[in-house]
Amino acid sequence: MTPPPPQPPSPGPNPAADSAADPRPGPGTLVVLFGATAGALGSDLGSDETDLILLVWQVVEPRSRQVGTLHKSLVRAEAAALSPQCREASGLSADSLARAEPLDKVLQQVSAGAGFSQLVSGDVALLGGGPYTLCTDGQQLLRQVLHPEASRKNLVLPDTFFSFYDLRREFHEQHPSTCPARDLTVATMAQDLGLETDATEDDFGVWEVKTMVAVILHLLEGSSGQLFSKPEVVKQKYETGPCNKADVVDSETVVRARGLPWQSSDQDVARFFKGLNVARGGVALCLNAQGRRNGEALIRFVDSEQRDLALQRHKHHMGVRYIEVYKATGEEFVKIAGGTSLEVARFLSREDQVILRLRGLPFSAGPADVLSFLGPECPVTGGADGLLFVRHPDGRPTGDAFALFACEELAQAALRRHKGMLGKRYIELFRSTAAEVQQVLNRYASSPLLPTLTAPLLPIPFPLAAGTGRDCVRLRGLPYTATIEDILSFLGEAAADIRPHGVHMVLNQQGRPSGDAFIQMTSAERALAAAQRCHKKMMKERYVEVVPCSTEEMSRVLMGGALGRSGMSPPPCKLPCLSPPAYATFQATPTLIPTETTALYPSSALLPAARVPATPTPIAYYPGPATQLYMNYTAYYPSPPVSPTTVGYLTTPPAALASAPTSVLSQPGALVRMQGVPYTAGMKDLLSVFQAYQLAPDDYTSLMPVGDPPRTVLQAPKEWVCL
Repeated sequence: MTPPPPQPPSPGPNPAADSAADPRPGPGTLVVLFGATAGALGSDLGSDETDLILLVWQVVEPRSRQVGTLHKSLVRAEAAALSPQCREASGLSADSLARAEPLDKVLQQVSAGAGFSQLVSGDVALLGGGPYTLCTDGQQLLRQVLHPEASRKNLVLPDTFFSFYDLRREFHEQHPSTCPARDLTVATMAQDLGLETDATEDDFGVWEVKTMVAVILHLLEGSSGQLFSKPEVVKQKYETGPCNKADVVDSETVVRARGLPWQSSDQDVARFFKGLNVARGGVALCLNAQGRRNGEALIRFVDSEQRDLALQRHKHHMGVRYIEVYKATGEEFVKIAGGTSLEVARFLSREDQVILRLRGLPFSAGPADVLSFLGPECPVTGGADGLLFVRHPDGRPTGDAFALFACEELAQAALRRHKGMLGKRYIELFRSTAAEVQQVLNRYASSPLLPTLTAPLLPIPFPLAAGTGRDCVRLRGLPYTATIEDILSFLGEAAADIRPHGVHMVLNQQGRPSGDAFIQMTSAERALAAAQRCHKKMMKERYVEVVPCSTEEMSRVLMGGALGRSGMSPPPCKLPCLSPPAYATFQATPTLIPTETTALYPSSALLPAARVPATPTPIAYYPGPATQLYMNYTAYYPSPPVSPTTVGYLTTPPAALASAPTSVLSQPGALVRMQGVPYTAGMKDLLSVFQAYQLAPDDYTSLMPVGDPPRTVLQAPKEWVCL
């Protein structure tokens, strides 16, 4: 049984006179507070996101050493279920809690009786004290229970709940030789001080408050004047601010939150961690490769103790979503939130501003156009100075901009302009953060003139003979999990009529299955028979449409075109305004890259050895998924063709390359044409595009200009051919 504490001295008949007669300076009035939730207790208090069910408090006047009446109040929880640990320790039942008042009535009750604020004020006045400060056993009750629950229930806590004294920390400062402050308990503090206890007290919460009062009075006897002089502070509002790349951030103060709603702002993230002190500008929302939020954020706290409490909120909820919280490093935070631009620093130097992001602006739009679009009802802070336009390294606009607003009301008025028209374009408006401003500016400032490939360009290792004969079938509506074996099983006996390497799975722009596939059959009759036999046959609870098509139609779809009931549209790369009419062959003189340059590329990137063809006929090349960066492919991408009996990428049969042109296959690699190259691009810019991909060895002149007379490197034309 937990030993009860000694009885504190009773208040005298005239405490106000006693306080006036005692000239010794000391801390202000203290309100010793204890609380419990329906779940975990002790150091895990608040870690399971359960509601508060009990508050016990007593007023202490340090100067007169007087104490007020001890009060105990039950709190009605939304979830009445009690954990076994709580039920055993408190002796409470769900029925007793159902008759209690909710939290807002308990804290500030005016209709059915006195609540916490009124009772405390009455006791403080009776003892002759002044302004009072809460004192708790540890930080969990206020930081992990009261503030998060009030935030979830949209309650406004009194100002007295935003500062408090941590009795464990005050005790540790007076007795530093004991265990760390976070490991102290009420019982161990009383034991270290040698306080006698009363074994008759078994009321849950009452014993703890009485013991805390006894510990406080004992500490005050030997106090040197520094006791209870620096209260803990709970920030009422998150402060935005910039972060510099040169800043050093302690890794013990940073966490990563994952699973955030995509529309959440930095204020929403700070509200999730309500009760914990987030550093100024300490919320950095992460963006994906397309510049959109990916549901993650890095949060920086003022100290490691706040970070440890934040980790206890793992899988707490933001609305209906649970949020995962993990440790992170200071380097990760600086990488996301840090910046070096003086323009951005000046833009973010204004404090207490709400940031909005505007996306989809016309490239010709200027500050006056944006201010006119927003209108006089939602003025931007500083006018044109409160706008930041995002530009490419060469000064071209990106269509993005950020705007500052002085208050939340003005920002809400601006958000009502979401998808409003500016000229012939609709403009999207979103809430933004200082870290997002830095990320967007950093991404465009560090991007090269030409984007970097994420995967090599792969040629299809066999020619697709052009023709209008309908010797292929298209499968539409496949399950996304369908494999080659599933397709072969679906076709049944018709699988025996598939050409070698004749199965083509169609992928979408993200490299995932699109639900379509093309099958090359041995003849048009076999293709028609397979379509009639398998059309709308079931595969994994889905019916699959099977329709005949030609090789030309299949090729156009694989190159990015569309094949629908209304006809066939060409791929973007086949449109006259976007590219030349074919990628078949390019006449090029065999050239080599210098030996010192080949050291930059790993040997694993080398392409297959040279293959010698027999007769020169065109060979078709199909782009891999990475070519969406260059050729505006908008529909589908082909996967490597596979054999009906083998899954995977197969080596090209020698017979399939017998007619390949000597000019193309005389070099150990594939021919790639680059279109849209800036006129100012030099050899280094072109080589940076193909980092980790092996060019033809021994000479830079493999980068051959197309369509113009020979020029120097500095006068390179807009199109190049790379071997």
